[in-house]
Amino acid sequence: MKMLINGEKIEKKENIAVKNPFSHEIIDTVPLGDGNDAQNAIYSANKAKKIMEEMSSRKLSRILYDVYEELRKTSDGMAELICKETGKPIINSREEMDRSLQTLLFAAEECKRVHGETVPMDAALGGKSVFGFTLRIPLGVVAAITPFNYPVNLAVHKLAPALAAKNTVVFKPSAKAPLAALRLAEILANHLPIGAVNTVTGAGDIIGNELVTSPQIDKISFTGSAPTGLSIVKKAGMKKLTLELGGNDPLVVLDDADLNAAVIAAAKGSYLYSGQVCIAVKRIILQEGIADQFLDQFVDETLKLRMGDPMDPKTDIGPLIDNNAALRVEKVVLDALNKGAEVLCGGKRDGNFYQATVLDRVDPDMDVVQEETFGPISPIIRVKDLDEAIKVANDTKYGLQAGVFTGSIKNAKRAAREIEAGTVLINRQPTFRTDNMPFGGFKMSGIGKEGVKYALKDMQRTKLVIIG
Repeated sequence: MKMLINGEKIEKKENIAVKNPFSHEIIDTVPLGDGNDAQNAIYSANKAKKIMEEMSSRKLSRILYDVYEELRKTSDGMAELICKETGKPIINSREEMDRSLQTLLFAAEECKRVHGETVPMDAALGGKSVFGFTLRIPLGVVAAITPFNYPVNLAVHKLAPALAAKNTVVFKPSAKAPLAALRLAEILANHLPIGAVNTVTGAGDIIGNELVTSPQIDKISFTGSAPTGLSIVKKAGMKKLTLELGGNDPLVVLDDADLNAAVIAAAKGSYLYSGQVCIAVKRIILQEGIADQFLDQFVDETLKLRMGDPMDPKTDIGPLIDNNAALRVEKVVLDALNKGAEVLCGGKRDGNFYQATVLDRVDPDMDVVQEETFGPISPIIRVKDLDEAIKVANDTKYGLQAGVFTGSIKNAKRAAREIEAGTVLINRQPTFRTDNMPFGGFKMSGIGKEGVKYALKDMQRTKLVIIG
């Protein structure tokens, strides 16, 4: 695959190998771009922004529908490519493509709903003789930076709203899994004016730094780690920012919960894509009265999961993205064991595979629950009551999503009110997202909201017009 700048495919002498996490074979290479490539992409996007701004919403909507149709026809091949470059089980890769297609449809529909509002100028002193209304206009150039774990869906969540808002984009996908995302960008670029969509591949610190510091970029939309997000905040200046920085999502199960439903939800939420999901269940907080019964069922459910070739439709647990990721998970689990935690099942690494693991007797101060463990680990924390459950749930620097299982509307209302998270789900695991909902967290989980309607609005400026 190649970079795309000003409508031209760009090659470089040096390339980055993209490896299959399961077979370790090289699937393809992408160019090792540099600062000059990023600057050229930014220049190209700025040249094209006037053409995009002048395009009618009707025409832009039609283009996004056409992109949807083309992507739909290649959906199976794209899902296989996602599976090969990320190690995500094929069934989950197909689900990602289904969601990506739906997100494109939301963008095609939403761009026709962009409008301002009238302002009651006569409600203020001196305003009786004037008429006021607002216009929503594009920011200009949006830089989109995405991680490896949802290479197409997260790209669509940035590119589609940016384009629907009549911006141009410079897109940097993860070097670990760039191939499907680059194909998506190429399809978009083929339907839009030259320079409206540009892609740059390479080292994150070099390319990312150019995008973040350039005065010709109007907004950064980034999904990735909290340390990188903090770095962006310090360097970005007056740019608008949307930062999705991960989570440490709790699942609280109270003694009045439907245990069968809670167990199934916990397994689905903990092990989706081997736990490499920002809204995966990272902590399971159990009220003491039901803890043992829950764990008996939960361990049984965990042991049912099949680990193996992600291209096999029967596989539940595939490899982690690379060996370093598996080693980090192993280190965190060993630290917990050394501090008194107990393995109920799993706990073994084989290359970049790590078994689905349940850790009981976990202390809230352990690294396995204080940091975001991007792996198939279920730390169990036992609490006395709802008061302690809420305290433990909030004892983290993150605040993305949280799930609470309870049969009491009183408990549900209190948990929803007091748990510090961008989304609180009642009787559902936090590993849940629809592509039209406002998605984004509190604290170190980031700034701003995704979800097409909400992202699109944040990729525009409001201009007031007053007629006297």
